[in-house]
Amino acid sequence: MQTSVDYENLHLKELPRQADRPALAGSRSWLWLTTAAALLLFSNGANTVPLAAWLAPVFMLRFVRGQILKVGLPVAYLLLVAGFTFQFRGMVPIPGVAYYIFLVVWGIPLVLPYIIDRLLAHRLSGLTASLVFPTAWAATEYILSRGPYGTWGSVAYSQYGNLALLQILSVTGLWGITFLIGWFAAVCNWLWEEGLDSKRARGGAWLCAGAIASVMLLGGARMALFPPSSQTVRVASISKRKIEPELNDAVSERLFEGQATSDDMDAIQRWAAAMDNDLLSRAEREMQAGAKIVFWGEANAPVLKEDETAFVARGGGMATKYHVYFGMSLGVLNRGRAPSLENKLVLIQPNGQVAWEYNKARPVQGPEAALQVRGDGKLRALDTPYGQVSSIICFDGDFPQLLAQAGALRTDLMLDPSNDWRAIDPWHTQMASFRTIEQGFNLIRQTSQGLSAAFDYQGRRLAAMDHYQTTDYAMVSQVPTRGVWTIYTRFGDWFAWLCLVGLTCLTVLSLRKKRA
Repeated sequence: MQTSVDYENLHLKELPRQADRPALAGSRSWLWLTTAAALLLFSNGANTVPLAAWLAPVFMLRFVRGQILKVGLPVAYLLLVAGFTFQFRGMVPIPGVAYYIFLVVWGIPLVLPYIIDRLLAHRLSGLTASLVFPTAWAATEYILSRGPYGTWGSVAYSQYGNLALLQILSVTGLWGITFLIGWFAAVCNWLWEEGLDSKRARGGAWLCAGAIASVMLLGGARMALFPPSSQTVRVASISKRKIEPELNDAVSERLFEGQATSDDMDAIQRWAAAMDNDLLSRAEREMQAGAKIVFWGEANAPVLKEDETAFVARGGGMATKYHVYFGMSLGVLNRGRAPSLENKLVLIQPNGQVAWEYNKARPVQGPEAALQVRGDGKLRALDTPYGQVSSIICFDGDFPQLLAQAGALRTDLMLDPSNDWRAIDPWHTQMASFRTIEQGFNLIRQTSQGLSAAFDYQGRRLAAMDHYQTTDYAMVSQVPTRGVWTIYTRFGDWFAWLCLVGLTCLTVLSLRKKRA
């Protein structure tokens, strides 16, 4: 009889961990939800408070674990979608009903780590249970990064500015930061469930805290002991200005619809010539001032296809005269062709010859992708006295897998002509800076309608220009001429794959526990 009673007591101790029975019944779980909702507003996106990104999943996880499945998961889904809508308001260039369809679909990967944790973690215990949520979150973000929007929405971007922490990007990529934030949330819940008296939970908390502290300590040491020490090069980057009279919107529409009249074409050529002449004169001014590399913002120089060769030849003459490397960012208009726009950067050498042309590989899904000729997705590189020079264009920088080529090419200087809009300023430029730490190159991002900035390969901001607070639209930066070889460059997304394998093993283990 005593053995039976002991078994029953042991069984009762396990009841609060059952999947269909809330561990925190009552009003307290809704208090945690309210707390999570408030923190979610500032845990990512336009109004990021970095600490909120660590705390929001703690309370969200507490709520989901404390509610029955049919209540907790739908409520979490709706709250996460609402939070994303607020965080990234104005940042998703999808019009009309399609935007709401996007939100419905996008909410699935947002809530998926919580679903996986809710279904698996209660069948495990201790350290293994605490690993379910972070591996699920990191794996989900990695899979999502392979889609059409790249790494947009990754919680890792919330930690911009914490350079000591961000140095882990050179080892694990974004996924290491996502894992740490998720693990912190899971361990806090572990300690919350078992209490401070639990030696096992305290051990897990110390292990997690020690891991985070070690990452920051080693990252700080990397910055202090191994800063960039190479010579620098003067780089001038320029954005277009408004040229009067501006092109009429109706004329532009008829051009891209293939219905432009002869009068329309005359107006377009006059406007493009005025814009291009202004960019050339301002580029020459920077060359005269001593810049060794000069380039423009994304598609800043409009030119008809039949005028492209002559225009590039003018740039070649300037590059030869001042012995500089000249990146001409062109928006080449092709009449009678669909798609009609080539968004490219033509890099000209000091001898006046074209080194290469790079077409944007990742046009933004929607109107831009429908309009632009898509590049082949192969980065180019040129060996120069100022290091190995390569380029991407704007949205390309949100895809770590594309930028892995830069590491393979041993890129030292990355030119990034870009064009943003007010809602994603300065967020998009901050995202691009993460690629510098991952792949070990120095970056100059010239952004029309946004923040232009230069970063070294440890993520330090070297120069900046806010489009909305200047009238000159030119940035001069002194950038190191040598990059570094990183672990992430060598082994790529090894940590993300480790999380995928780990999650698979945890799933199998939890199923075996269930059968047992």
